[in-house]
Amino acid sequence: MQRLLEGVHRFRLEEFGKYQAMFRRLSRRGQKPHTLFITCADSRVLAELITQSNPGDLFVIKNVGNIVPPSDGGGEFNSTAAGIEFAVEILGVSDIVVCGHSQCGALAALMADECQTNLKHLHNWVRLAAPVRELIDTKYEHLKSPDARIRAAEEENVLFSIERLHSYECVRRKLAEGTMRLHGWFFKIATGELFAYQPEQKQFVPITQTLTAPPGST
Repeated sequence: MQRLLEGVHRFRLEEFGKYQAMFRRLSRRGQKPHTLFITCADSRVLAELITQSNPGDLFVIKNVGNIVPPSDGGGEFNSTAAGIEFAVEILGVSDIVVCGHSQCGALAALMADECQTNLKHLHNWVRLAAPVRELIDTKYEHLKSPDARIRAAEEENVLFSIERLHSYECVRRKLAEGTMRLHGWFFKIATGELFAYQPEQKQFVPITQTLTAPPGST
């Protein structure tokens, strides 16, 4: 906690001046982010850092495993679903990014079936991604090592979450209108590399190759 308090003091004394005009402008006009960024709660994955975004640019949802629950599931009180609706309907974002990452503990637990049953909320949440494990078991039988299977699951979970976004009426409507784009990203922690899924190639490629993605792409 002392480290956090010291950071607050440094921000006020050394950093806030650089952003003072920006925060004043944001306080007057309110937030108008251009992108909903759904990523993992993992402390090593910071959306604003890896995209070099400013305050007000991104509406960020972080949860265990960057999982998108179905619009009619995941419990009556679902903050991720609420955040999706708020970002799309109230804030009017034009893009949604689902960003997975390497060394994801949630996907490792899912693949090993080791999510402790006494942690009922965690267990039930991770099980929302159970179809990902089923896909790996049936379509990736050639992968023998646990690490390779987990990496495949991490990437497939991004695509599965993108698919789940289509269960939200507000997202479907915006996509049909051509006013929204969905993007599947993957962050490699060890190297800081970002990859984007390209449907035509059916694989994640370095994001530097996808800077001009067509509308509606993932």
